Amino acid sequence: MATSQAVVRPANRFFRRVREGNEIAYTITVICAASILLVTVLLVFQLWNNSGIARHKFGWSFIGSQTWDPVNEDFGALPLAFGTLVSSALALLIAVPSGLMAAIFLAELAPPKASDVLTFLIELLAAVPSVIYGLLGIFLLVPILKDHVVPVLKSTLGWLPIFSGPFYGYSMLAAGLVLAIMIIPFIVSVSREVLLAVPVEQREAALGLGATRWEATWQIVIPYASRGIYGSIFLALARALGETMAVTMVIGNNPKIAMSLLAPGYSIAAVIANEFSEASSAMHAASLTELGLVLFAITVIINGAARLMMLTTAEHAK
Repeated sequence: MATSQAVVRPANRFFRRVREGNEIAYTITVICAASILLVTVLLVFQLWNNSGIARHKFGWSFIGSQTWDPVNEDFGALPLAFGTLVSSALALLIAVPSGLMAAIFLAELAPPKASDVLTFLIELLAAVPSVIYGLLGIFLLVPILKDHVVPVLKSTLGWLPIFSGPFYGYSMLAAGLVLAIMIIPFIVSVSREVLLAVPVEQREAALGLGATRWEATWQIVIPYASRGIYGSIFLALARALGETMAVTMVIGNNPKIAMSLLAPGYSIAAVIANEFSEASSAMHAASLTELGLVLFAITVIINGAARLMMLTTAEHAK
């Protein structure tokens, strides 16, 4: 009799949890979490499987080769990876200081109503389709660079390799600037929310000790919110690495490595978008798929390094 009661009680508790929704909610959340891992595994499997003939032909030399020749079926990822990394790095170099300063102004210095209005406009910019930014780059940014900015750069800094050579408009510099414009809203929006989440007591304590408002912001608020700010930066970097249409429209689409930012380049996402639908052979399609695998690996490596840096920063802060 005691044994039957012991069996009934766990069953009753289980059905009670089901009626309360605990088990159902737990199951749904587990499935949703597992689906993320499943999608990632399927993505890697498909990229790996569909790039088989390119991997077998080129091996590891695919990563280091500088040739991209669909006619002779000779493919290498290096100039495309170079264009992806350089354009993204240039975008971060421009977007991080300006985006962080804008977030500080909106969170710490601007009147609340003005901050809310400006934040709403910035979040609207984050939702603008990338092809619109590409058109902006073609019709506005490239002419400004060609007529006003690059002549000044060449006259003052033309002795630097990164500003040498002819400039025809479509270039790594144009791609980096368009990407910077695209990712600034992500940095501003996320960083502002992180700064606003810093407890008011942190600011009041610094001000009570005689710090100015800027000193309290720079020395107390920003270090407190540093992990969230890093998160916004790497979210923006992920957007820059995978951006396709806007970059395709202004980068020049030339699969060559050039040390000058004024020269045209190419990115992995851009070449996949341009050539995949018109791939003339199985080897061409497989090489483009392997490029997707390379881009996925670059994204994983960079985000992993970012995560390690954030953990290291947190340990030093302790």
